[in-house]
This record gives sequence, structure tokens and C-alpha cells, in this order.
Amino acid sequence: MSTISLQDLERDPSGLLDRVEAGERLVVARDGRPVAELCPLASAARGPRPFGLAAGSFTVPADFDAPLPDDLLRAFEER
Repeated sequence: MSTISLQDLERDPSGLLDRVEAGERLVVARDGRPVAELCPLASAARGPRPFGLAAGSFTVPADFDAPLPDDLLRAFEER
């Protein structure tokens, strides 16, 4: 764990964030007194979603793809 000054953080925030992103932990000191710690966040694992994730959560009605009633079509088409 490295200690950096507030001035270091103001001078090169992007470079310090690169170091943190690489896994380094930094302690920020003001007037020689530690006040904050910068540490990397755990990254969320990204991968394919499992097949059947919502199986059984809902049912699709038998008339799901049936034509809409005329009054509803008129409402959508503003006739």
C-alpha cells in the first residue's frame, strides 16, 4: 500500500486510477495525515446468462399472437 499526497492526486488523477485499476491500494494523505484509501472494486463476472433463468416465472397465453381487437387497433392507429 502506497501513500500519496492530495497534491499527487490533483496532479495526476488518471495515472493514479490506472495504478488502482491494476490492483494497487493507495492511501491519500492531507498534511501528512491519512484521510482516504483508494482501492480497486471487484469486477462483476460477465458471461452468458444461463438458459431457462426465468423458467416457470410466467406463462404465455395461448392467444399471445392473435390479432388485436379492432377498437385497440384504432386506438393505436388514431383513427
